[in-house]
Amino acid sequence: MDSLTQVVLGSAVAYTVLGNKLGRKSLLVGAAFGTLPDLDVLINFGGNVENFVYHRSFSHSLLIQLLVSPLFAWLLLKMNWAKGVSLRRWSVALFLILSTHSLLDSFTVYGTQLLWPLTTYPFGISSIFIIDPAYTLPLLLSCIALCLARMWPYAQRINTAALIVSSLYLAWGLAAKWHIEDKIHQALNTQNIIFKHFESTPTPFNTLLWRAVAVTELGHYEIYASVFDDADNVDMQFYPSENTLLAKLDDARQIKLLQAFTKGLYGVYQQDEQVIMSDLRMGLEGYYVFSFVVAQQKDQQLIPGSYQQLSNRFPLDKLGLIFARITDPNIDLATTVKEPTSP
Repeated sequence: MDSLTQVVLGSAVAYTVLGNKLGRKSLLVGAAFGTLPDLDVLINFGGNVENFVYHRSFSHSLLIQLLVSPLFAWLLLKMNWAKGVSLRRWSVALFLILSTHSLLDSFTVYGTQLLWPLTTYPFGISSIFIIDPAYTLPLLLSCIALCLARMWPYAQRINTAALIVSSLYLAWGLAAKWHIEDKIHQALNTQNIIFKHFESTPTPFNTLLWRAVAVTELGHYEIYASVFDDADNVDMQFYPSENTLLAKLDDARQIKLLQAFTKGLYGVYQQDEQVIMSDLRMGLEGYYVFSFVVAQQKDQQLIPGSYQQLSNRFPLDKLGLIFARITDPNIDLATTVKEPTSP
């Protein structure tokens, strides 16, 4: 999730455990430690592909967080303002702040390595967009209210209510995903479409309109469905892919990393002399957030590419169409494929 969401979630969790001991200081503690796991973006893991794949790995591991929480608690107890809280309570509070960060991230599509180093599998439920105001707003309003002196008598109730509302929204996302996938599979079965890999995810800033990808041998279907649609209203557009080009590059470590991390939900495209591999889960057709140059064609041969990440910014003018499509199945969201550009 975005940084603001993790800050306010961390603050809410910290206040729940430490509020009666530290008061408003607990909000600052939660904000700091709620941000901590995402500081792995400052680490260079060796290249663009590695930075993409290894984000949300060790720093988001529940096992690592369980180990480091007592250490952080011991360090905090070196400070006078923190000594009113026991080592055990500090350890529990810090683990809850760190682990709720990771668990919330696992509700998005990106993938979070919750059990690193036992497994590098990127867990991703994909039931909430990476930025969703409906989830963040209750927690943000609660944090603001807790900073106001006149709201202090009601602080715990406000904080608890915010956590309940935001958690119920997560539960709604899971229910909406089940509902959406049921009607999408009905539509796919009606057209006798056989696919190898499938994933659905909410479109930006909502959980009412969903985008799904169904990968076949020859390409993939980009699918849009609203919670208000019937199975007959599901939009499906096929886009060919050239995944067979990777057969000549199978030994490339970066390609294997991408194949595993995307769980097979990738597309390969040849544009001029570049072979581009895109993560189909994030973005929309022609505007994928993570696309890499995996090979160059020279003299009818493919040679390993630079693995440069290409810039594919989401077209903001599409947002209006996305929100309109929620209630109007006649709106066409099919995108004219555009070539990725260098940063």
